[in-house]
Amino acid sequence: MKSILFTIGFIITAQSLLFGQTDSTVIQSVPNVKEIKAGDKKVVFPESPKGYSLVFKGSNRTPIIDESGSITTPLVATNVNLYFELISQVSDTIKYDVAKQIVVPGKFPDGGINPQPFVIPALREWHGAKGEFFLAASSRIVLNAENEKQLQSAANILKQELKDLLGFNLLIVKGKPKKGDVFLTLNAKDKSIGEEGYYFNTDEYVTISAVKYQGLFWGTRTLLQLLEQKNAIPKGLARDYPEFKVRGFVLDVGRKFFSLQFLRDYVKFMSYYKMNDFQIHLNDNGFKKYFNDNWADTYSAFRLENTTYPGLTAKDGSYTKKEFIGLQELANDYAVRIIPEIDAPAHALAFTKVVPEIGSKAYGMDHLDLHNPLSYTVMENVFKEYISGSTPVFTGKAVHIGTDEYAKKDAEVFRAFTDRMIKYVEGFGKDVRLWGALTHAKGTTPVKVENVVMNTWYNGYANPIEMKKLGYKQISTPDGWLYIVPAAGYYYDYLNTKNLYNKWTPSMIGNVQFQPGDPTILGGSFAVWNDIVGNGITEKDVHDRVFPAMQVLAQKMWGGSNPTLKFDDFNVLSKKIGEGPSLNISGKLSKNDAPFIAQFNFDKKDNQIKTTGAVYAKGYSNNALSFSGKDSYARLPYTEIGYNYTVSFWVNPANNNSDGAVLFKSPNATVKLKQTGTGKLGFSREGYDIDFGYALPDNSWTHIVITGTNKGTSLYVNGKLEKRLYDNWIVFTDKDKTKVRKSETLFFPLQIIGGFKGKLDELQVWNKVLSDKEILALK
Repeated sequence: MKSILFTIGFIITAQSLLFGQTDSTVIQSVPNVKEIKAGDKKVVFPESPKGYSLVFKGSNRTPIIDESGSITTPLVATNVNLYFELISQVSDTIKYDVAKQIVVPGKFPDGGINPQPFVIPALREWHGAKGEFFLAASSRIVLNAENEKQLQSAANILKQELKDLLGFNLLIVKGKPKKGDVFLTLNAKDKSIGEEGYYFNTDEYVTISAVKYQGLFWGTRTLLQLLEQKNAIPKGLARDYPEFKVRGFVLDVGRKFFSLQFLRDYVKFMSYYKMNDFQIHLNDNGFKKYFNDNWADTYSAFRLENTTYPGLTAKDGSYTKKEFIGLQELANDYAVRIIPEIDAPAHALAFTKVVPEIGSKAYGMDHLDLHNPLSYTVMENVFKEYISGSTPVFTGKAVHIGTDEYAKKDAEVFRAFTDRMIKYVEGFGKDVRLWGALTHAKGTTPVKVENVVMNTWYNGYANPIEMKKLGYKQISTPDGWLYIVPAAGYYYDYLNTKNLYNKWTPSMIGNVQFQPGDPTILGGSFAVWNDIVGNGITEKDVHDRVFPAMQVLAQKMWGGSNPTLKFDDFNVLSKKIGEGPSLNISGKLSKNDAPFIAQFNFDKKDNQIKTTGAVYAKGYSNNALSFSGKDSYARLPYTEIGYNYTVSFWVNPANNNSDGAVLFKSPNATVKLKQTGTGKLGFSREGYDIDFGYALPDNSWTHIVITGTNKGTSLYVNGKLEKRLYDNWIVFTDKDKTKVRKSETLFFPLQIIGGFKGKLDELQVWNKVLSDKEILALK
């Protein structure tokens, strides 16, 4: 997305904006809903005021009160918001939103004995029993024999995750559970919980029961989060389900490439927090003014293998069709939807570089010329390659066609393009999503509405009330709340999670507040936009920004407006829950950031260290590891350490080390004795080569300390600060001489030591940044 910073101000109700009605007397004339008593099966709706029809549209807890007003008894007494439209019998264009709240009595008189356990997102209903359940190495994962095939994938995943989390290698069996087991079944009698709801019953064994696979899988996430905190699960019964169907995250891979492994990890990460919608923005381009004001120089990328236009696929990172299909298959197993997005007719430089004649002379080469029939042919050909045939590349039901931020002057032809692309993609059996732009692009040319879902992101481009009036279902994606643009100086570098937790729900789009239960709002999505191409931001930096937001927004998108905890309490408890049992994207070397220190003095052979071509020899203190070049190294029991950290070591390089000689290495980064091209101590990650401006002397021992945070990296030499890579700037050549912050962060690599000629001794690693005084004391 382009950068339109939205300032959050006052809140406007849907009723007042849409219909211009300011007199609340009509709304106030609607009687309250009749009290619901235990055993009631149906809500008795209020009578309509004279001259109006009161139409029930839904509730914020459909598994308690559904679209017809039928009641399913919750576990405990629960407040439910009901949403009605009050429609004039004179003109159906005169409508009012009417919200009523009702208490539905529960099956149990209170919350029970055990308090509700903490998970993210919070359980919607809970009744506590007495005692605790303990998982043991002898426990089993037991499948209901009737559902064995449907449950097998979830069981296999759970088995591996429990092994990763607790070291237990549980058997998977079918049949009846015993004490200590985990029982999985799709035979939940209560169908009102829907596709994503589940029951979680902890007694002598844990029973996770659901109607569909998605709900069953979410129940296994609850089990894992509880066990991650403590292998002692409080006994009780939970009835859990989401308020919103869409709980999403949008990742711009067009302007910054993210590895396939990162995307696969993010499927698992999102799933751990019951976030079910992963939109991948597959193409985009930088801003021309940052590239010598020249479209030919401006960065652009399309990230998928393409055979129709072979030059379209980005050279600096892409996904094969097979890889993308595999990503979607993984996501299906983890109950996550992959939403592929191909964005046009703006943000389209990747296409116009391959077929220059479709570029707009009026608006720039990042716009398609919508007066040129070839533009339509090219885009239809691109989509066709991924959505046609019996085994399409885009395997899911929904496809996003972009359509945002086209030039306002050509609104009518833009609307025609949008309508045509909707119908074209639907012709292959797909459901279409798009970015909201029809307020910005006002006109008379019709754009299809039915079954089309809109991301409403900025009210100046698509006023959500106008879009509701037209009939669009919406995913709340407000830029002023939910846009992360790393190190750009606008929107958010890190989301304001406290503000989101306390004030936002998906029912709020910009300054417009929809009523709870309004079916117009399908859910929400937050987004990372990598607007500033080449600013040094890495996958790790993006994750550092996303992680706290994912936790908070998972809560808000699953549970809506009523968090069970104050933010400060939530924030403390959330630190006990990580990314998922098989993940360590954050590079943590201890659980819950507990104090950690690793020390390797290399005085003698250590079973933790596996050497190849490296030997123990006289060092700075007793022995050291001695290396003879690029094929001489040692493997440590770690991969890397993420922010915040301190790494200390003594190093004695020999003569004639080659350019690019390596000190430390991991799959994600390399610390180099001699940075390529400069000969200075430095590091490389994700295509960026950075140095500290300091050259280590040959044939003498030097004490090096490197510290790292999410703000930058610092070098200390012999106890004194040599270079701090913080607050450096990239200055562009545009007329304003725009400058943006340069990211020079590092996840310190710890998998491999060596790859140079010389010796390394007394390696120490802390998961905190030591003070200057502490660093001086190490020498």
